[in-house]
Amino acid sequence: MPLTRWRMPGEDQMIFILICVNAGMFILSILLNPFATRFTLNPFSMLSPENQSLILLGATGTIPIDRFHRWWSLISASYLHGGLLHILFNMAALKQLAPLIFQGFGTCRFMTIYTLGGMAGFLASYLAGIPLTIGASAALCALMGAGMVLGKRIGGYFGKTIFRQISIWAISIFAFGLLVPGINNWGHAGGLLGGIFLASVLGHRARVPDNPVIVLMGWLCIIATSVILIYAAVTGVIFRVAG
Repeated sequence: MPLTRWRMPGEDQMIFILICVNAGMFILSILLNPFATRFTLNPFSMLSPENQSLILLGATGTIPIDRFHRWWSLISASYLHGGLLHILFNMAALKQLAPLIFQGFGTCRFMTIYTLGGMAGFLASYLAGIPLTIGASAALCALMGAGMVLGKRIGGYFGKTIFRQISIWAISIFAFGLLVPGINNWGHAGGLLGGIFLASVLGHRARVPDNPVIVLMGWLCIIATSVILIYAAVTGVIFRVAG
């Protein structure tokens, strides 16, 4: 059966799946080497996996790409996190932001913006020379970019409210990145611009209904992400067991 005839998960299902996958990868990154995990009361470093485990599971940046030619890490890095507060913050942001993007763009375009927007963010940080980076924030910034486009396209009081609120979130993220060391603002900027571009090209579903190309793009993003994460998880476990 063609991919375009397969039924996409609904909004609640997709959000639940994304949160579960992120949580599963976070737990696995700790279990790969639990003795190297930092158990500290500092909220910014609590339950921080070691860098080698993160690289095995698909962290991206100049080290994984230039040394190990892991271009696929541009996708997998969106599902890895550097600590408990990191993943909790990003998943809370996803839970809050995703319903608006689903409503405006539907599941297929949501997954395309989330996946390719995240890749755009990490590609920008790679070109900027960031050695190692992870986190869902690049993909979340892509959703913010899409939300800003949606607000502009809708117009009126509701559209202006959406645009203003998301703009405040985006400015807050960049301000936080300037104040706190180790935040990848290159990834945030690349994700935001990627989301704006993708949303502008794909259009929102009220004006451009889903067509076979849009559906196919959504499914390809889901399949590529699934294959990459399974590969990263299996090879990461094999490396640890064999080592």
